[in-house]
Amino acid sequence: MKRLLEFAAIAVLTVVASAPVLAQSNPVVGTWKLNLEKSKFNPGPAPKSLTRTVEAQGNGAKYTFDGISGDGTAIAYNFAISFDGKENPIMGSMPSGADTIAIKRTDANTFEATLTKAGKLISTSNVKVSLDGKVTTVTSKGTDKAGQPTTDVSVYDKQ
Repeated sequence: MKRLLEFAAIAVLTVVASAPVLAQSNPVVGTWKLNLEKSKFNPGPAPKSLTRTVEAQGNGAKYTFDGISGDGTAIAYNFAISFDGKENPIMGSMPSGADTIAIKRTDANTFEATLTKAGKLISTSNVKVSLDGKVTTVTSKGTDKAGQPTTDVSVYDKQ
């Protein structure tokens, strides 16, 4: 009986100790706030606030965005992806109007994203998580709803 209890204790400790390692294997997991001072939005306007929450979900992640756009309207959208480059639906009010997103991991801390609406490319993004895991920089190029070119650099700080 004593050996059984020792084994159970070791098993529980192993699971608890491995949880941070599993979270670290996906550097995008966590709550991130947009750093407006370090971000650039061309042509703009910049959002007034934006929080990105990323939860591990199997081999992928669920992203949830909440904030206020530059014109004062609410930003609230989410999607779940598998980092396999396949399109996934976007639910909610994404500012660009995109209805699908595909994200592919290029290395441990870098991802490539493609956003489309009704099958038409809207933008591409390079997502880079810093080596210390504290900053994510998203560099996006595309077109706005009026068809004008956009170039945005969104810098997020991990909370």
